[in-house]
Amino acid sequence: MLDQTAKAPIAQIQGLRVEFQTKDGPVVGVEDVSFDIHPGETVCVVGESGSGKSVSSLSLMRLVEYGGGEIASGKLLFDRVQGGNVNLAEMEPGQMRDIRGNEIGMIFQEPMTALNPVFTVGRQMTEGLRLHKGLSKSQADERALALLQQVRIPEPARRMKQYPHELSGGMRQRVVIAMALACEPRLLIADEPTTALDVTIQAEILALMDRLKRETGTAVMFITHDMAVVAQMADRVVVMFRGNKVEEGPVEQIFENPQHPYTKALLAAVPKLGEMTGKAYPEPMKLLGSEDKDIVPIKGTDETLLTVKNLTTRFPVTGGLMRRLVANVHAVEDLSFEINKGQTLSLVGESGCGKSTAGRSILRLVEPMSGEVNLAGTDIMALNQKDLRTARLDMQMIFQDPFASLNPQMQLADQVAEPIHNYATLTGDAVQERVEMLFDRVELPRSFMRRFPHELSGGQRQRVAIARALALNPKLIIADEAVSALDVSVQAQVLNLMLELQAEMELSFLFISHDMAVVERVSHDVGVMYLGRIVELGPRSAVFENPQHPYTQALMKAVPIADPRKRKDEKDLNFKPIPSPIHPASYQPEPSVYREVGPGHKVLVTDSGY
Repeated sequence: MLDQTAKAPIAQIQGLRVEFQTKDGPVVGVEDVSFDIHPGETVCVVGESGSGKSVSSLSLMRLVEYGGGEIASGKLLFDRVQGGNVNLAEMEPGQMRDIRGNEIGMIFQEPMTALNPVFTVGRQMTEGLRLHKGLSKSQADERALALLQQVRIPEPARRMKQYPHELSGGMRQRVVIAMALACEPRLLIADEPTTALDVTIQAEILALMDRLKRETGTAVMFITHDMAVVAQMADRVVVMFRGNKVEEGPVEQIFENPQHPYTKALLAAVPKLGEMTGKAYPEPMKLLGSEDKDIVPIKGTDETLLTVKNLTTRFPVTGGLMRRLVANVHAVEDLSFEINKGQTLSLVGESGCGKSTAGRSILRLVEPMSGEVNLAGTDIMALNQKDLRTARLDMQMIFQDPFASLNPQMQLADQVAEPIHNYATLTGDAVQERVEMLFDRVELPRSFMRRFPHELSGGQRQRVAIARALALNPKLIIADEAVSALDVSVQAQVLNLMLELQAEMELSFLFISHDMAVVERVSHDVGVMYLGRIVELGPRSAVFENPQHPYTQALMKAVPIADPRKRKDEKDLNFKPIPSPIHPASYQPEPSVYREVGPGHKVLVTDSGY
């Protein structure tokens, strides 16, 4: 490996301090941060939400002013292609416009807000190329198409004509990445670029960024809270805590010999794939500061709570003058599984494989086409709207995005109490007591009851969503990517909380996730989904320790390991492009046929194209 530090740094942050003006006076976002980024080097900035990671990157782009921040002191030195070293903190807006997108590219964290909803993907992809590189429309289109292929978007020519809302979260994120790479910037700032992505796509995006870094000498500032991604990507690591840099060093040193107590706590909270090998049941994680707690495996019962048989959900695609049905999106195809009382079944797979649709179909938030759903003896599919509403007392959902699922105008106590009022399960003071108890349960201070969602961090909002889901004492909770956007330590606490509640209340979970290490930690059983079907289903130990289906094996191979000495190589990742789930209206899929490879361990025999 070249000694990157021998070259002059591309960017230097020196003594940066950023303040935000609020009604209560100035709030310091970043107190005093300094570090360099060299050509061809990846510097990972890690820490929890609120530690100042994103504020540092937005300062380099001079975008922090647009969010109410102000660079109070410090220098932001950047080595331009022409013009040598400049201090970005003193640049005029017009000069910044030339640098932004052209010499410094940025991949934003939230792909839905980073894309403009009123322009097509193609228009947004080509805008920067035409502005900065002076390409003609056809040249820009050609380059945009090549970029979309590079980030492995299926049917790129069709996607160019689509709008952001027509793409899944993972695809939108890939478009944002392609846009940031379009002008081949000298410095690429990636703010949590893989948080919303599946393991396979994440592995490929990381390999892609790594390859581009090697080929073009681009410097990368990578902001993340995923320590496995840090181990995979970083040359150097900067650890931030409450607006300050608390530790910096080469990646091996940070992982093998962390010095600061905060770094040690951060690494202790990372769920590692393989930790549960040889254990029959899920169990909470040992966290720093809670070593005295007894770790009790969660056995569950042998009583079946939920039975799903041949569940099929399709979405119609209309076209032509008469808006006739021309095709169907086969989102969920012939799905069958059971969940026992007090146990967890996890559905894993890539975005677009139908996991979320399966969860929504069981609750009939999306109407399935056919199949059976039986919850504790109730045939959910046969219920009319009134009875379905009553049945939902027993089944609740925790959604993926806690900000979107909470009402911004209601105080949190009212939101948690809302289901209780809706179903009138309690009245008077009992409601207040129940809400207080729920806040205690999810470890939020009671003073938060009067707050609004925007006053909380992502992890705290997700806890409110969990408290609300528990308000009616449900038997089944469908958790759709409930911890995917949380910081490592918060995620560990929320997972432990869910496991403790499961043990105490005999809750059953359908846990939808793409994070294999988390799934291994919480599951009794695992179903791997691909193109709307379960391709492998069985006890967690069987599926993880002896994966049989080629797709499951590929998925396991892609999981980044939180050890910098065990990096994945791009040639290990041989993923086939995912075929389209859209079929003509006349298409009749084959039923799913399984062979049993062990007790309760089944593998799909029908050719699913993998």
